[in-house]
Amino acid sequence: MKEVQPVIDYISRYVDLTDDEKTHLATFLKITKVKKRQFIVQPGFVCKHKSYVVKGAFRGYLVDNEGKEHTLSFAIEDWWISDYSSLIYQEPATLFVEALEDSILIQIEYEDEQKFLEEIPKLEKFERIITQRSLAFHQKRLLSNFTKTAEERYDEFMSKYSAIAKRVPQYALASYLGFSTEYLSKIRNRKISK
Repeated sequence: MKEVQPVIDYISRYVDLTDDEKTHLATFLKITKVKKRQFIVQPGFVCKHKSYVVKGAFRGYLVDNEGKEHTLSFAIEDWWISDYSSLIYQEPATLFVEALEDSILIQIEYEDEQKFLEEIPKLEKFERIITQRSLAFHQKRLLSNFTKTAEERYDEFMSKYSAIAKRVPQYALASYLGFSTEYLSKIRNRKISK
């Protein structure tokens, strides 16, 4: 159980689990080591896991019809990542989820998650809390994209997630913020020269 303790600790922030429930939950969790540039989700394949990052960094992105990449999410230690639409509906993924560093994950298979949600009802509360927080985050991000300038979005990201900015490639950060790598360089150069 020691290997999966980070997920148990994470869940315990939101719901109180008994020792028996923690032990039972641990039986559903799997440790996965991932090399840099390896994909854990790819378009066309059904996503089978929700992944908690123990060590490393990931990005979730899609490629449009013109071949342009659009980064939708990042995940570092103590964050979750997946193609949630594919996972929830068990239909082919539209996203790539790629390791940006050599990483360690704790994964939960979709079918196993459904089982433990039935067997440990208080985990439904955990799922609700996490889903609500995720929805609120994505709404804030959409509002930011609609109402803020590129430079304001950059400043906001740097104030909240500077640790991520140091670990992800510049092209991925620019894609996440909705502009080109060249424009990101201009913003950074203006900040340095001030």
